[in-house]
Amino acid sequence: MNYYSLNSPSTFVSFKEATIRGQAPDKGLYFPEFIPALPDELLQNLSTYSREEVAFQVIRPYTGNTLPQSELRRIVAETIDFDFPLVPITPDTSALELFHGPTLAFKDVGARFMSRCLGYFVRGNDKPVTVLVATSGDTGGAVASGFYDVEGIEVVILYPAGKVSSVQELQLTTYGKNITALEVDGSFDDCQRMVKDAFADPTLQQQLFLTSANSINVARWLPQQFYYFFALQQWADKDNPPVISVPSGNFGNICAGLMAWQSGLPVNHFIAACNANDVVPIYLTTGDYQPKTARPTLSNAMDVGNPSNFVRILEIFNSRLPSLRKMLTSYSISDEETAAAIRELYTSHHYLPDPHGAVGWLALQRYLAEHPGTKGLFLETAHPVKFYDTVEPLIGNKIPLPPSVEKLLSQQKQSKKIEAHYTELKDYLLSYK
Repeated sequence: MNYYSLNSPSTFVSFKEATIRGQAPDKGLYFPEFIPALPDELLQNLSTYSREEVAFQVIRPYTGNTLPQSELRRIVAETIDFDFPLVPITPDTSALELFHGPTLAFKDVGARFMSRCLGYFVRGNDKPVTVLVATSGDTGGAVASGFYDVEGIEVVILYPAGKVSSVQELQLTTYGKNITALEVDGSFDDCQRMVKDAFADPTLQQQLFLTSANSINVARWLPQQFYYFFALQQWADKDNPPVISVPSGNFGNICAGLMAWQSGLPVNHFIAACNANDVVPIYLTTGDYQPKTARPTLSNAMDVGNPSNFVRILEIFNSRLPSLRKMLTSYSISDEETAAAIRELYTSHHYLPDPHGAVGWLALQRYLAEHPGTKGLFLETAHPVKFYDTVEPLIGNKIPLPPSVEKLLSQQKQSKKIEAHYTELKDYLLSYK
């Protein structure tokens, strides 16, 4: 399996090179040269296989010959060594909980997989690798956890000041050692732009060994397919595939789901559940794609006005809007609706979501109301305790603290404040070297 840049489809690199580079030199995102079809025997008997075997079979075609099978099996096993339960909410809806990993967020899978792949690929290098990542919330903590104390790798995380939750901030700023947090006076889109500019800067490329751990990196993005296979392993109605609602910000997660579907996974339809940042819902309605400045919302990890991975979704569908509309619907959910959904789930269904999961649930409810007879699931992407300052006032109750969060609250934030200008990031990286 090789990968090409979406800006120059004639140039190919291996999975190893795509992982190490993160982004192509021409600023394009890497995309696999083909989407592999998985064996019918696997797809028809998912529930009879272990999670580790399913994940191995899903990811193996994408890694090609860059990893020995024994190494890949070890990486996969370590990546998913926690639960992914499908929890019934109503007779027609369920929640796929993706927050049982070390940082209580779905980003743990991609970050753990990538950190282990990259650790293997850079063994013996005489130059440290600098992992540069922008975060709107959960990515930072997951990357910090996945790469903490990995030999030969330094991590620099950019996050927007005042626009991540207090728990998220502690998860990405309290590690120290090889993890550095830069608090940017701007939005997530500013952070993402600065990271992209760094990868396109020849001066930095000459002096630093840079890669990215955002979902633009194939080793972060592609393992997210695992969630959808794990959901179908637990889906009871085998004759009626689910509608799947995915809280969507940078669109890496739902793009991975669409890749899984292209590989043969039975899915009825996908919903991109968005907050007030409605670039994609408007595009699917009008055909006009216009990036915007991100608006702050209760579901902050989805506050993205120019989602990087949407170009990959367009590639899956050959940029044919009618084909995309057949498989993907998108709704924009306001903060008021999000708050009401959190209350309703808690009081009427005895389920406590985080704000992102609430957006996913409400979008699913809308679709099911428009398509009677369908059933579905939504992705619960983070533990609600990560947003306790938002959720607790809405439910009028305290959220029990998991031990990992209780420990965090006694630690001190370590970050460096910078302006939202690329020159500040560049100067820091060169001095950091």
